Amino acid sequence: MLAMTKCLLRSTNSPAIRRPADMDAIFARWRSRAPAARECEAAPPGASLPRSASGRAASRQLVSRDPIVNLEHGVRALSMLALMILTAMILTHRPGEAGAGTGAAAPIRIVAFGDSLTAGYGLRPGQSFPEVLEAALKSRGHRVEVVNAGVSGDTTAAGLERFEWAVGADADAVIVELGANDALRGLPPDRARDNLDRILAKISERGLPLLVAGMRSPENWGGEYRDAFARIFPDLANKHDAILYPFFLDGVALDPKLNLADGLHPNARGVTVIVERILPDVERLIARVEAQRAQRQAGKG
Repeated sequence: MLAMTKCLLRSTNSPAIRRPADMDAIFARWRSRAPAARECEAAPPGASLPRSASGRAASRQLVSRDPIVNLEHGVRALSMLALMILTAMILTHRPGEAGAGTGAAAPIRIVAFGDSLTAGYGLRPGQSFPEVLEAALKSRGHRVEVVNAGVSGDTTAAGLERFEWAVGADADAVIVELGANDALRGLPPDRARDNLDRILAKISERGLPLLVAGMRSPENWGGEYRDAFARIFPDLANKHDAILYPFFLDGVALDPKLNLADGLHPNARGVTVIVERILPDVERLIARVEAQRAQRQAGKG
């Protein structure tokens, strides 16, 4: 393999393939111990690569004057080397060793499905609700992955439209945080209720444990609107046997120290407060996933 790679590197005239300056010194030392390499150096363009003392062909590749052909040969040689390394890794791998003796199950995959409050609008990487929640859960010993499936500006209708591709088949549980944009726009509460009901039904059909994060409407829409909107979340959580966290922005809403300049979205400190308050309910969600896994395992036994 080394002899073949050396030949390919030496034969190309393409400026796209250049050896570092110290490569000649490295190959000089190697050639003193590799007869096949010396034969290759002497081989005229177009000749086949040398044979070993045993008569076996070192390679059937041809050295061409065409730099494109030589480039293809080089890529093929490197690909073969990568394949050999990968094969060796596969052959030496022992399935289950990583969790051997520990009984470790796969991480619980929680999808946080929501709008800008979930997506992390205006925040830096690592500061969004899903990321901070995952870190908090891991610090408490939970093996979890929290997927950020938040899209800024989403209403309940938009969430319903993208649900199928946003919540993958590998999800173990779902946190639904939607409705804020419906309320800000004054959309009919009955429409938001219907959309959320359909989203929760899809999750229930998959048999996934579910947490519903409630939302409140602005006071400027009036008491009737406010009350109709507020009833959506406990009603649907009860209907779909979901864990209810009554108000996603509890302890954060209207506090300038915990929100961005727009007064609507939590800043990094605000997200920390949200995570601290919702954490017990998320741990209840995890407990439901673990119970499901235990039941499936018992069924296999």
